[in-house]
Amino acid sequence: MRIGAAIFPTDRGIHPAELARELEARGFESLWLPEHTHIPVSRRTPYPGGGDLPDYYARALDPFVALGAAATATTKLLLGTGVCLVIERDPIVLAKEVATLDWLSGGRALFGVGGGWNREEMRNHGTDPATRWDLMRERILAMKEIWTRDEAEFHGRFVDFGPIWSWPKSSARTRRSWSAATERRRSTASSSTATPGCRSSGRAAPRRSRIGSRSCAAAARRRAGRRCRSPSGRAAGSRTRTWRSTAGWASSG
Repeated sequence: MRIGAAIFPTDRGIHPAELARELEARGFESLWLPEHTHIPVSRRTPYPGGGDLPDYYARALDPFVALGAAATATTKLLLGTGVCLVIERDPIVLAKEVATLDWLSGGRALFGVGGGWNREEMRNHGTDPATRWDLMRERILAMKEIWTRDEAEFHGRFVDFGPIWSWPKSSARTRRSWSAATERRRSTASSSTATPGCRSSGRAAPRRSRIGSRSCAAAARRRAGRRCRSPSGRAAGSRTRTWRSTAGWASSG
């Protein structure tokens, strides 16, 4: 059995490096951190968990900086975003951050992505909530080009850049970790280019990579105890159970 831990790291909680050391010493497989760049003071979007929004949402540390600290304190613990709000990030910068974390950790980075739920938050980043799923998919496809080509370029509706150089490149395991989270919840346009886990031209992705939730964090709750896939890409013989921290999983990032 492989067990991962998910927690909202804040400036009032345990240091990510200390947490990672303790998890690895106790045999945990992975550490997953969510993301919220900020919380708007004036917000109409209801909290998916019901009631008032917990204050730790506004105090969340940057997941890549926190996971970088965790990487320096461990040697085996897998380090994941659960989830990264791709719709609030520049894809070229984000590709660099993910690949850098993967390099620093020796290939232990896992990239979980989501489209978010806080509409006011995403609007502050210039994202239209109505098109965020198409935006997320396109940014991920652009990052895939950066990670897999020496001279990468991408030309799409939301992302458009000419040939660029960018190193380091992410590992194959990291690229597999986000492929299962890239299925768009809504499809407003078809594309002839597909990435594993996406819907393209109206065709559904294979069952192993389909996620019908707003984020892979929510999917992880539903899929806890079901068969998972090992880093090699083969079906694992064991079952995965998700450990809940005090904060628990964020319902949509």
